Amino acid sequence: MQQRDKLFINGKWVVPHGTGQIDVIHSTTEAVMGRIPEGHARDAEDAIQAARAAFDAWSATPPAVRAGYIRKIADGLKERSEELAQLIAGEVGMPIKLARAIQVGGPVYNWAQAAKLVENFTFEEEVGNSLVVREPVGVVGAITPWNYPLNQITLKVAPALAAGCTVVLKPSEVAPLNAFVLAEVIEAAGLPPGVFNLVTGYGPVVGEVLASHPEVDMVSFTGSTRAGKRVSELGAQSVKRVALELGGKSASVILDDADLPAAVKGTVSACFLNSGQTCSAHTRMLVPRGRYEEAKAIAKQVADAFTVGDPLQETTRLGPLISAAQRERVTSYIQRGLNEGAELVTGGPEAPAGLDKGFFVKPTVLGNVDPRATVAQEEIFGPVLSIICYDTEEDAVRIANDSIYGLGGGVWSGDEARAIRVARRIRTGQVDINGGPFNMQAPFGGYKQSGNGREAGKYGLEEFLEYKALQLKKPAA
Repeated sequence: MQQRDKLFINGKWVVPHGTGQIDVIHSTTEAVMGRIPEGHARDAEDAIQAARAAFDAWSATPPAVRAGYIRKIADGLKERSEELAQLIAGEVGMPIKLARAIQVGGPVYNWAQAAKLVENFTFEEEVGNSLVVREPVGVVGAITPWNYPLNQITLKVAPALAAGCTVVLKPSEVAPLNAFVLAEVIEAAGLPPGVFNLVTGYGPVVGEVLASHPEVDMVSFTGSTRAGKRVSELGAQSVKRVALELGGKSASVILDDADLPAAVKGTVSACFLNSGQTCSAHTRMLVPRGRYEEAKAIAKQVADAFTVGDPLQETTRLGPLISAAQRERVTSYIQRGLNEGAELVTGGPEAPAGLDKGFFVKPTVLGNVDPRATVAQEEIFGPVLSIICYDTEEDAVRIANDSIYGLGGGVWSGDEARAIRVARRIRTGQVDINGGPFNMQAPFGGYKQSGNGREAGKYGLEEFLEYKALQLKKPAA
């Protein structure tokens, strides 16, 4: 078991103001796998003051020097890749093969990418008689979720540091152990004191300080839409910049000329990744009404092939959910879907056979789901796919857009131009065309109540920069 009893503030491991501790529960064994400090409001304030004091010098540090530190952090994480993969597989439940590639490989890539980006970024340009410069926004509060813990930390902290900002990080208290490894790597890289600070604890205590404190210039939050609204409300009091990456209810639109087996298989996989604990998961599969029976049979076959079990076993394709509370939430949604008239294609609310320990849920497909049903409208965050029938292309677009969210989605068609035409009409931040793979250099973020701002690539770096115009007086001709 990992016992963490200090916070990382101003370049040192310090004893927190309070004595509370938070247990970290292993998603497969349900045993306590670690303990972390329950941070106090004063800990968050100390970290903010450290970040404020470090800002002037760090923001004036040449981009190439900042890039050097960031590259060291990428190398340090790479050296501890297997340790991190095992930790996150335990915390979150993602199967180990995927945890190595996505939960750790992604962050290592994105740290290295942040270094490369800042070395080549154009920080100033002449526009008429103005010199337009890009400057760091200031002290950043980063509040991150549990589903892709290190990756969501990375997509905030790496570009913020690259831009010249200083950071206070509050990771999710449900999957926080990986953040302590990152802090150790940052310490070993020799980042100046106060540039990066780690304070663990609960959102209503530490998170509220970060979102409301007048010395924090920007807060970047990933999590539930409900919590995101609270962060926005608090941030508005000091008119700080707020970036939000929130919930989703993404639709995979399978058009009548699509390769149906490929489209259904791709959609089920995009729904079940990380046991469905993915904000951009394709949880609504829209199929032509006349092909419903065929799509349903394929979906059942594909879903049933998702082997449920211990994420540390190489053969497991679907691990547990993060917590008992999440399991209860997901199974209650499945039951509600059935109560509201959905057809059970496969899975169901009962625990998978032979898995008495761990927060496991059967991979579930619900058929003939009404577009206005609860399971078609609300984010479930589990391995639950809703199949919705439509009559025309126009009808499919309408159903896809009938959501308070707008994060991801997909369009499948035998005609790529047609798929792109339909995708342009879907009000979301990202649409996969015929299963196009995730691109870590493309912008990621949402429309509507999925949030505002973008992460990843140069777009993620730009989030942490302000514009300044220097109006130059040109010499008389």
